[in-house]
This record gives sequence, structure tokens and C-alpha cells, in this order.
Amino acid sequence: MTAAAVPGPQIVDFDVATGAIDGLLVITMKQVTEPRGTVREFYRRSGYSAAGVGSADRPWAQINVTATEQGGIRGLHGEAMTKLVAVVHGEAFGAYVDARPDSPTRGAVETVRLLPGRQVLVPQGVCNGFQAVAPGVTQYVYCFDQEWQPGMAGVAVNPLDPALGIDWPIAVDRDDPAQLSAKDGAAPTLAEVLGG
Repeated sequence: MTAAAVPGPQIVDFDVATGAIDGLLVITMKQVTEPRGTVREFYRRSGYSAAGVGSADRPWAQINVTATEQGGIRGLHGEAMTKLVAVVHGEAFGAYVDARPDSPTRGAVETVRLLPGRQVLVPQGVCNGFQAVAPGVTQYVYCFDQEWQPGMAGVAVNPLDPALGIDWPIAVDRDDPAQLSAKDGAAPTLAEVLGG
């Protein structure tokens, strides 16, 4: 009796892509998939350094994980900290808005489909938000280069501001707290944040 051939591992290499917002990076994690499942390198300092990723030598000061029901939106928040964000279970529609006053891409909006294995490095002052789109719960990880503090410097933009042009995949009932917090729904528009 001969043993069935076992396929070799499938490897996805680490990759970094730039987007429409200055300093925002979409990162593909190195991933190895074999019959037992997949191992993903969530963070490897040497890989980030070799790719020239600016926060490679910064230690992460706080890591949060959210569990968000399908259709729920979190954000858009642009605190004075760099964030590395990713989905570890489920799927999210990520949205990013450049609210930095001196940025060459000030006012730019970018969206990214987030599945396990893809990360986004969000520069400080760029607003980060997402909608959980997978059935059930999506788990979203935030790595911060500073500890979050109440009242810390930053800005928020209303995720439903029509001027952003964000086409959220699941229709949002602004009065449903399971989809949108009162705080996020009351955030200013991008024009108000940018002073125009």
C-alpha cells in the first residue's frame, strides 16, 4: 500500500503596496498553508525593515481586538498614533480618510477589502474605520504605537458623510446602535474637519 502524495506547502510572500493616501500601506503577510491550515506572520521586524516600512523599529504599545457583528461600522478615527490593522477572522471593508492638515493627499479617501492575511499600516492622523461584512462576527486587530488615552489628540469623521463617497457594502441604519455608535454618527463631516 502506498501513501497518498502530500502536497507541498503553499507560500504567499510578504509584500507591501502603496495606495492613494501618503504613507498608507497595504501589506500582505507572509503565509504558509499546508494540510493542517495556515500560519501567517502577523509581524516580523526584519521583514518590515527590509521593506522600508517606517514603523518597523517602533514597539507596539497596545494591541486591541474587536468582535463586530455583520453590518457594524467602527470609525472613522484618526488619533495621533500609527496603527497596524488587520482581520484575523471574518472579512471587513476598510475605509481610510486623510485628515492631516499638511499632507499632500489631504482629503483623500481609500478603501481596502480586508481578509485574513492582509494588513493596513495607517499613519497617525489618517482616519481608520471598517464595516464587518462576513456573516457572524469579524475579529479586527489594532496595533498602536502609543497607548490610547481618553481625550488624546486626533480627529474623527462621520463615516456616513456622503462627500466621502464611501459605498459601504451593507446598508446602514444610522439609528441602529448595532450598526453605528451615536458618537460616530455625530462626528463632523470631512469638510468641517478640513475647515471648509
